[in-house]
Amino acid sequence: MAYEIKRFPYDGTIDADGHVLEPPDLWENYLEEKYRDRALRICVDDDGLEYLEINGKPSQRTRNGSLGIMGAMGAEDLKPSPERRYADSMPLGACDAADRLKLMDQENLVCSLLYPTIGLLWEVEETDPEISLAYARAYNRWIADFCRDSGGRLVPIAMLTLLDPEGSAAELERAVRDGCKGGWVNPFNHNRVIHGHPDHDVLYKKCVELDVPIAIHPTFHPHGPAAGIFDWPPEGGGFAGMIWLRSIVQQALISFIALGTLDRFPDLRVGVLESGSGWIGAMLDRLDAFTRSMNLGGKRPAATEYFRRQCFISGDPDETAAPFIIDHVGADNFMWATDYPHPDHPHTWVDDLKAFADRLPESARAKVLGDNVRRIYKLDLPGAMQAAAG
Repeated sequence: MAYEIKRFPYDGTIDADGHVLEPPDLWENYLEEKYRDRALRICVDDDGLEYLEINGKPSQRTRNGSLGIMGAMGAEDLKPSPERRYADSMPLGACDAADRLKLMDQENLVCSLLYPTIGLLWEVEETDPEISLAYARAYNRWIADFCRDSGGRLVPIAMLTLLDPEGSAAELERAVRDGCKGGWVNPFNHNRVIHGHPDHDVLYKKCVELDVPIAIHPTFHPHGPAAGIFDWPPEGGGFAGMIWLRSIVQQALISFIALGTLDRFPDLRVGVLESGSGWIGAMLDRLDAFTRSMNLGGKRPAATEYFRRQCFISGDPDETAAPFIIDHVGADNFMWATDYPHPDHPHTWVDDLKAFADRLPESARAKVLGDNVRRIYKLDLPGAMQAAAG
């Protein structure tokens, strides 16, 4: 679906969380030979609707033609149909690096950090650490190739899995050598071990050694909203899911503070993405109050201090409360993102982000729009881009 492309008025702006639509044959081409017959594939059911095949089995979540709407930002009709195929519905720059750069030029974006689409969907159904890490390696090799000739404007971020922290540490090292500027994990893991647990320290140690951040990015998750408490009917599930998504990301972030991860690794940089940012102020306030009321102040710093020291969060352009939260928490820890080309975020981001940015003091504006991303991910922007970014 075509939509009007607008130019953002502030120079030096960086998209902290854009997406690609992976080519359907990515895993058949990039998996190691021994795993090739277990590649992720897009197949068609008896009704002509596409579904994802994971490790030789039909997906129970990514089916009924849902893949065909993954690039439907700006579309009014999101109903799947046999005519709506994933490979045929990719908007500008979703799977073509040269076109993505053209789009960014039109929108006045310096660079974009890139995350997957199919890569957000499959891990909820796959519990085998070996094939999970193989799928991640294949994607990471492809996204590094995708970004390679962009002059640093397209920034690959490596997909990792907490099913195998040691293997993910090794893969992060390989991926960083190949050009990736950080790593990401999903907000859950099938081992039911929370993110900040020492079981994952081998991965965080590697992040510190490589001097790259790690972020938590929402994906499909294995439980429904309020599972075990309420049975949400379908007409309300979408709204409930948005709240549930935030709650599991919040739990993951809190675990880095509560379990001492940020004490064990005082140079670790941890981020949360695509779950809004306005909530972070209220959450930190409550954690600080709990620390004081339970007499924990002498044992550990306040949660807000941890967050300001080591954490970051990416919000949405259409958030109206976030500019006020940024002033409260501190501007050094906030970013923004387009989520392009996913359908659950508006294609009017330029207008929304301008309204967002105009509410910020000038000193905070440059940080939130781009400076924080450059600093936290240590982006080395060449020549003219560095000047444009300030």
